Amino acid sequence: MMDPIADMFTRIRNASAVRKTEIVLPLSKLKYEIAKILETEGWVKKVSINPGGLKGRHSSFDELNIQLKYRKNGKPQIASIKRISRPGLKIYVGHDEMPTVLNNFGIAIISTSRGLMTNKQAKKEKIGGEVLGEIF
Repeated sequence: MMDPIADMFTRIRNASAVRKTEIVLPLSKLKYEIAKILETEGWVKKVSINPGGLKGRHSSFDELNIQLKYRKNGKPQIASIKRISRPGLKIYVGHDEMPTVLNNFGIAIISTSRGLMTNKQAKKEKIGGEVLGEIF
């Protein structure tokens, strides 16, 4: 797997399309931090870590469990999730060039020198970084 963040976003997108309640993916610190931002901002219901995998599955690696969130009408909370910066083309922005996602109804996840944060937090703290993805 060349790009684990793109894989994570694709799994979320595909699971939302078929109305799955949760997804399980291999754990990494970066994916966990992205998932925690999605949980804090209200895009997913719950994020948890399964040490050694789920019971009944034969895995010795820790797994990340993400419970997806749906609206009352059954549509997924996440309408679109896409990767912006990728391994072949990194996209960096300064604090004054921070992207606005869907007129501030969505968020962009920014990797800064102070860790991962949303575009709104990065703009408030006047810090730039790499744009990992956009969610709305």
